[in-house]
Amino acid sequence: MLFVLAAAPCAALAQGAPDRAVVGANVKQYANSVLAIMSYTAVPDVTTSSLSINSGTTGNPGFGQTQLGGGFTLSNSFPLYLEGTLAYSRYDPTFIATDGDQQRAVPAKWNTFSTTVGVGWDFPITSELKFRPIINGMIGRVASDARIAQTVFNHVANTNLQFLEDGALNAYGVGGSLMLDLEHYREHYEVDVELRATDIYLRSFGSSSEAVQGSATAQQFSLWARWRAPTGFAALDRPVRYVLETAYSHYFGDSAGVLGFNDLTSLGVGLELDSSKYPVVITRTRAMVRYVFGHNVHGVSFGLAVSF
Repeated sequence: MLFVLAAAPCAALAQGAPDRAVVGANVKQYANSVLAIMSYTAVPDVTTSSLSINSGTTGNPGFGQTQLGGGFTLSNSFPLYLEGTLAYSRYDPTFIATDGDQQRAVPAKWNTFSTTVGVGWDFPITSELKFRPIINGMIGRVASDARIAQTVFNHVANTNLQFLEDGALNAYGVGGSLMLDLEHYREHYEVDVELRATDIYLRSFGSSSEAVQGSATAQQFSLWARWRAPTGFAALDRPVRYVLETAYSHYFGDSAGVLGFNDLTSLGVGLELDSSKYPVVITRTRAMVRYVFGHNVHGVSFGLAVSF
């Protein structure tokens, strides 16, 4: 059972000016954008487990995301696969409020919380290769944090501001994934490779304003690979392993381009401690440093993972 926790956000840089729109005109468009951004957290993915996009002009975060997730197969005799993620993201577009005479910038920080679960079954192709169809479901919530701009709202009479002032919307997602999982384990090295295609449809419900009903699709193709081998050193009466990792994710549908890129690549290196000799729940602990890059974005992150 593997849980991955991004301990530090990926410091990424994006080009271009911050988003601006007229309040009341494009609020629904931003609701769709928030759900499109939430689609990045709908799938367990190393490249977006911790991601931060900075404004190209102010340097302030326009988007930040952290994800905690994992997956495991119960046993070889009963190959039921279960996975789950918990994610938080913060989206910070800037609206322009106007009463016809004056225009004022309105910071409209939107916070999203979501969890995704998946249930699948392993079909063995060979002793090392498995085909794994997965059914996915997601539930999430988007909440606006614009109370600091209350004085601005008092000058603008528009029902669409209900959501920006004190509103929230809920979202659900349904879909599935297809995965090929290769586990090539030998005495002196171990190789893991996963190839995955995911399609999840997201839709809002329970919004405090009809103006911000939205929908989006999370469509993603990803490749992840990891190499583990002994370093020649020992700790906890077990070999210390070095870990090399790479991952590539390509985004389709509403996920494509919403943050300025269509794909991300990650290169990682780390060390792994084996505690399986002792009567503890955690059998392996890995510390990873990753370099993530894509079109107009790049950065470094630190990750910590444990196996049971």
